Amino acid sequence: MPTISMEVERSALEDLRNRARLGSSALPSVSFYTFINTHNSLNCASISQDGALVVGGFSDSSLKVWNMAKIGEEHNSSENGNTGEVGQTEHLAGLDMGKRSYTLLQGHAGPVYAANFSPEGDFILSASEDCTVRLWSSKMNANLVCYKGHNYPVWDVQFSPVGHYFVSSSHDRTARVWSMERIQPLRIMAGHLSDVDCVQWHVNCNYIATGSSDKTVRLWDVQSGECVRMFVGHRGMVLSIAMSPDGRYMASGDEDGAIMMWDLSTGRCVTPLMGHTSCIWTLAFSCEGSVLASGSADCTVKLWDVNACSRTPRAEEKAGAAHRLRLLKALPTKSTPVHALRFSRRNLLFAAGAFTRNP
Repeated sequence: MPTISMEVERSALEDLRNRARLGSSALPSVSFYTFINTHNSLNCASISQDGALVVGGFSDSSLKVWNMAKIGEEHNSSENGNTGEVGQTEHLAGLDMGKRSYTLLQGHAGPVYAANFSPEGDFILSASEDCTVRLWSSKMNANLVCYKGHNYPVWDVQFSPVGHYFVSSSHDRTARVWSMERIQPLRIMAGHLSDVDCVQWHVNCNYIATGSSDKTVRLWDVQSGECVRMFVGHRGMVLSIAMSPDGRYMASGDEDGAIMMWDLSTGRCVTPLMGHTSCIWTLAFSCEGSVLASGSADCTVKLWDVNACSRTPRAEEKAGAAHRLRLLKALPTKSTPVHALRFSRRNLLFAAGAFTRNP
């Protein structure tokens, strides 16, 4: 495993010291990154841990990476009348007519369906219709490796919590575990009856959860490659998964707008969270696990009280689910479906989506 630099460790400790404590009475601040003029070509988005970098995957087979700090610098320089040198980046004109630069990454031969930053933000993984996963350097802005193994389009890819290892999922009904330095998969997880649409690592890196079009979620042992849990209850294809930081709970969202909270030890649904009216594209737990954020195609971000959901007594559990819904806040966007959510180490919530004009 690669070693973590002292600078990164110091930064992480500083973030931990300044972490905001969230709960029903203390909701997170939200920073929303909106893609404009995408002409419905944005398929996915991902945000780095510190929110400094944002990547979008597009239907034209490209990835585009925005550096938030450089956007601010360019905006200031343009106001001062200096255009400056931007190197090999291209420009995208925003609604405010300020020049916004992005770095263009090309290499895939089909639409890009998933992108994911490494924990330190120095690498990007992308998954495509061309059946490959590619590893990019966000520092050199170059493609490093092309991983071939899936037989059909790859829908999702996720770095492990410690980096180095990653998992991909595909239309070929499998999920595959990879290592950055090997071009062949280390494990192949087969068992779903339809496409594996989304994947997520457990916080201890020993397990991987997969969500499928067969309406189930499965939990796999990384060492053996065997399925150890199957979660049944969704009525539509499962599109997003999130793991709680303490490793006890898992949230999954489906195409019908339903979110289910699962107890991993028992395999039972703790509570369904109803409120969205369209696909759940992204889910994220806050750093201490007290708040769950959900992003949907219905153009809203919703914040849920996890503590209220996970501490329901057994007697109440049998009485029904209606009283257990704990929606803390609904945050509507300006006609922007939510593609990505991420909590920073300081518990700031980052979100991203593409603005769509109403017909």
